[in-house]
Amino acid sequence: MPLPRQPGRVLDSCCCGCSLKTGSIISGILGIIIGALTLVLILTTDMKIKTIIIDTLPPSIVKIILAINLVFTILISILLLIGVIKRHKFLMLPWVILAIILAVGLAFSVIYTAVVFIIAGEVFGGMFWIVGGLLTVGIYVYMWLVVYSYYQLLREEADRGPYSKPAYRR
Repeated sequence: MPLPRQPGRVLDSCCCGCSLKTGSIISGILGIIIGALTLVLILTTDMKIKTIIIDTLPPSIVKIILAINLVFTILISILLLIGVIKRHKFLMLPWVILAIILAVGLAFSVIYTAVVFIIAGEVFGGMFWIVGGLLTVGIYVYMWLVVYSYYQLLREEADRGPYSKPAYRR
């Protein structure tokens, strides 16, 4: 008979049977890689960046704001990696908080972009954004759940001590 899931923890393992620790490390590494690649892309190309809220700002200011956000994302992902490797939950907390906020923002952005495409008569583009974007949001939320579950595991260990057995519920 399997043990009941501990309260507060959503997942017991990552995809394909990997540990929550391994999944959290993968999340941190992906955050660094995606953040760095996006930062290089934004700073080296002349792409137009449209925003939902701050369309009145000059494009160069929008690029600077986005670059600063990406640098902080990279730093917070590095903190996540250090926290996971050293089993220090407080170093993981900034990533846990930021990632769920970004997931919500990404979901709104995907839906907004899809609606803009559909209104402009580009139904295929809108559907592409809905399917691809929501799939991306789903993966992102899953990775957040992996890190959050590992964070909860570290909290449980701190409460009971790392070498004691988990309490069994009746």
